[in-house]
Amino acid sequence: MAEQNFANHVRWVPGFHFFVMPVMALNFGWSIYRLKVANFSLDAFVGVLVAAALVALALYARLFAIAVQNRVIRLEERMRLERLLPADLKARIGEFTCGQLVAMRFACDAELPALARKVLAENIQGRKAIKQMVQTWQADHLRA
Repeated sequence: MAEQNFANHVRWVPGFHFFVMPVMALNFGWSIYRLKVANFSLDAFVGVLVAAALVALALYARLFAIAVQNRVIRLEERMRLERLLPADLKARIGEFTCGQLVAMRFACDAELPALARKVLAENIQGRKAIKQMVQTWQADHLRA
């Protein structure tokens, strides 16, 4: 497996991103086309509704999984921060946002205290900005 870093850490799930979503989009587009060709028949309208519901189902299923993943990451990172941060920063663990915790998970243990201090001191909010500050990347190969 290639070394993970900021440039290549985005996870693409081929079955979802390159099959399920394009097929759902094609089905939705085809249903709209059939509705137009059928001069707005009830059957064609129901087809559009079902196609839209399938697209929504696929998107919500992905969003729900990501929400659970983020909750686990928050818990893991708070435990990690409790173990690694100096006493003055431990009291501030609750100040980190979900986005900050998710982004900081890529920093190695040695780098995390300084990064956490900088994120809090400068109130850095963007996940991308925090990830770009990571010098020694700690890979996360288990995310969805």
